[in-house]
Amino acid sequence: MIAVISGTNRPASYTLKVAHLASRALVGAGEEVSLVDLRELPLELFASSSYASKPPAFAVFQEKILAADGILTVVPEYNGSFPGVLKYFIDMLRFPESLYLKPAGFIGLASGAWGGLRAVEQLEMIFQYRHAHLYGRRVFLPNISELIDGEGQCTDPALGNRLTEMVTGFAAFCRRLL
Repeated sequence: MIAVISGTNRPASYTLKVAHLASRALVGAGEEVSLVDLRELPLELFASSSYASKPPAFAVFQEKILAADGILTVVPEYNGSFPGVLKYFIDMLRFPESLYLKPAGFIGLASGAWGGLRAVEQLEMIFQYRHAHLYGRRVFLPNISELIDGEGQCTDPALGNRLTEMVTGFAAFCRRLL
C-alpha cells in the first residue's frame, strides 16, 4: 500500500486535486492507495500537550504511515518552502520508525514557474534525516492554476504523462525495496 500525503490543510487546494490524480494513476497501475489528507487532522493535535501524548484521533494517521510500503508526498510551495502543517505532521509521527527505510517520492506544485522545487528539496532533507529511501525522479507542476481544470484533471497532456510515469515508477521502486 502506498500512502499519498496531500501536504496542506488548505480547503479546495490544488494539492489535494493532484494527490487524487496521483492516487488514480497508482490504482490504475494495480496499487493499493491510502490518502492522507491533512485537512482531516484532529484539532486537538495542535495543542502543545500533543508533543508528550498524541490524541487518540491521530492514531489512524500514524497507522497509515506505518502500514505504507511507500510514501508519496504532494507538496505545494508556500512562501519559498512547504506548509507548516506538513512539518508539524511529520514532527508528530513516531521517531524513528515512521519514515525509517520507507521509500519516499515527491510531487511539487506552485503558482510560480519552478513548480515547488524549493519545497520538495527542503522536504527531501527532512525525509533523509529520518532515513527514508528517496526516489530520484520528481515531478514539478508550475503555474498550477493553469494546469488543473475544474474537474481536477491535468490540462497539459505531456505533464500528465510525466506525472503518471513518475508515480508508476515510484510504485516499482517501492516493490524493489520490499
